[in-house]
Formats: sequence, C-alpha cells, structure tokens
Amino acid sequence: MLVKPIEAPTVCPRDALLQDFEGELLQQGYAPSTVHKQKRLFADLSDWLQTQELTAGDLSFRLVDRFLRDRRSAGFARHKTHRTLRPILDYLHRLKLAPPLEAPVLEGPASVILDRYRRFLTMERSLIATTVERYIDRLRPFLDSRNSADGLALELGNLSPADIISFVVARCPRQNSGTAKLTVTALRSFLGFLHLEGITERSLVCAVPSVARRRLVGLPKGLEPDQVQRLLASCHANTPVGCRDLAILTLLVRLGLRRGEVAKLMLDDIEWRAGTIVVRGKGNCIERIPLPQDVGLRLVEYLEQARPANALGRAVFVRCVAPHHHLTPTRVSTIVADAARRANLGRVHAHRLRHTAAIQLIRAGASLPEIGQLLRHIRTETTAIYAKVDRNGLRMIARPWPGDVQ
Repeated sequence: MLVKPIEAPTVCPRDALLQDFEGELLQQGYAPSTVHKQKRLFADLSDWLQTQELTAGDLSFRLVDRFLRDRRSAGFARHKTHRTLRPILDYLHRLKLAPPLEAPVLEGPASVILDRYRRFLTMERSLIATTVERYIDRLRPFLDSRNSADGLALELGNLSPADIISFVVARCPRQNSGTAKLTVTALRSFLGFLHLEGITERSLVCAVPSVARRRLVGLPKGLEPDQVQRLLASCHANTPVGCRDLAILTLLVRLGLRRGEVAKLMLDDIEWRAGTIVVRGKGNCIERIPLPQDVGLRLVEYLEQARPANALGRAVFVRCVAPHHHLTPTRVSTIVADAARRANLGRVHAHRLRHTAAIQLIRAGASLPEIGQLLRHIRTETTAIYAKVDRNGLRMIARPWPGDVQ
C-alpha cells in the first residue's frame, strides 16, 4: 500500500513578504504597535494593487497619490500621506520589486537647466543639498523672466549685462538684505555655470551688482556663561533624547562646530587614544581638532547609554525614534531651539553657539589666530569680527576722551 507523502504547506508570497517586512521593522527599532499598523497598510496597498490589476513594479509617485485618494474616499482617517508609506516603499525598492519613488520633476526648459546646475553645485562645488536648493529657489524668478514668447525655450545665449542689472534692480529692493545677498550670490554662481557650459560666450559674473550692506557692522551675539548653563541644564540627561541633545549642545558650545558638522560626525571620526576629533566642514574640508575631556565624557555617555543599538549607519548622532538614521542639520538646529525655549532664552540658533564658543575664548585670553584656527576660518577677515568683543584689547588702543570738549 502506497502512502502519500505529506506535502509541506505552501506559503503565500504576500505572507512571506509581510513576515520579512515585520522582521526588518523590528530590527530597525520600530515599536510593535507601529509594525502592526505598517503591516495592515502593506496589506491594504497589496489588495488595492490587485484590484487595479497592477503590481508593485507599477508603483510611481502619481500611483501612490491615487491609492491615498482612494483610501481617503473610503473613510480612512489615518495613514493618508506619502510619509506613512515610506517604510513600505523603501522595503519594496530594496527588494527591487518597485522602482524608487521620486516626486515628479516639473517640466519645462527651466527645470532642465536647473537640474544640470544642481548636479554642478553638488559634484563640482561640493555644496550641501540645503544650500543647493536655496540657490535654485533664488534663480527661478530670473529664469521665468528669460522664457521665450512660446514658453518652450530659455533665452540665455543672448544675455547682456543690462539684462542682469535690470533683474537685480527690479528684484532686490523688495527683499531684505540677507535674501538680496543670497539672490546676487546665486546669480553670480549660475552665470559662471552658464559660461563654463558654453551657453554664454563670455562670463557675465562681473555684471551682477553688489548689495549695499556694510560688513562687520554688528556684534557677534553669544550667550553669557549663566545662559549656557541654563541651556545645558534644560536637557534631561537621564533620558535617551536628553543625553543625545546634551552631547550635541556641548559640542556646539565648546568646539564651535557648525550644525552640519555635527550632523556629519561619524563614529570613526573620534580618535579616542589621540584625544582628537575629525571635523568635516564646508567644501569637503577635513580638519582634526583636540577633543576636550568634558566633551569626550558627554560623547561616551551618549554612545554607551543612549545611542540605539540598531542605529542605521555610522553616524554618531541618530534619531531616537525608528528608523534610527542620522540627524539632519535642520534637526540639529531644532534641538538647539527647543533647549533654548525650555531655558527661557528666546530664539537661539545653532550658529549663535558658535559665536558663544569664540567669545568664551576671547575672554579666556585666546588670540584671534587661535580662534580662527578652532573655528576653521579660511579668511582672517571672518575672525576679525570677534575683535569687537575683546574689551581688554580695545582698551589698549582706545584714545582718551578729549576732556572738556563741548
């Protein structure tokens, strides 16, 4: 008598994906409740694609919009944005089951030249994405003014100095000094790019007028020592978030790092035996500076007690909420702003802590070259602004008041 072998139960491909997706989210540090919601959303997306006779390979930005619209129409009150679908979409892309989802690029000749310019700034000038997009935003009105009559081309080859001056004169008076300066800076950069690309026969960079703005007229604004103590004390060091934020604030105040330099700090950049730290500054400039003992202790506390064990990548500072990827420069700024608000210090930006570090060095007797070396200034003129807060040095060169002059 033949005995029929017992067949192993087959696993539905979707169930296998859901199980693997669940394991990946748990490994990334998501809470079980969040994982459960993501699995339900994954199943809803799968059912919707099957109803539409589509597959994950057909997913696009506009198709996801359709899914979300149908979801809203069905009465779902939550999980209605692209952001909530991001873990699912990233997972499908990593498995090569779905293409990378990118926002649709605006069509038109301006978008084409701006995409080329964006790659130039990123690859050739090593600018960070935030700065690149700020340049792009300032240039859009200029390119709109250069549209041809039919709107199908840009009239850039026949640019003249008069065209440049006319745009700046019409545009900049309606802007504050900072925005106007950024506009002319972006315009000079773009005109240089046009000449390098052969779009204009000659460079028109010199045709861009300068913004009337006095340099070094203000005083660098730093925090007083008691304000620094209040800022640091506002962090609850016994919590993971507070321990991380305290380490970040200590780096900013003691070493004068920029917010982007804190965000880009990697585990391999800290050389514990040598007592130094590698700082990746502007323009891919890499410097090695001493690591003070108090700063090192704050970093050790964070790395041992608060940094998630399943953090993604080698960045020192990561999100405390899953997924635990690196912090952005903007998030570093909000950490400073939140701490200042808790300490009742008003609005404080991350760069103000850089000024604080320089002013503390001045008061401790450091010279301007030493401050410029710590802050990694390329030009001595940039450091010269701190001479105005060196009261002891100014007293030595101050002339006596001319007595009874009326």
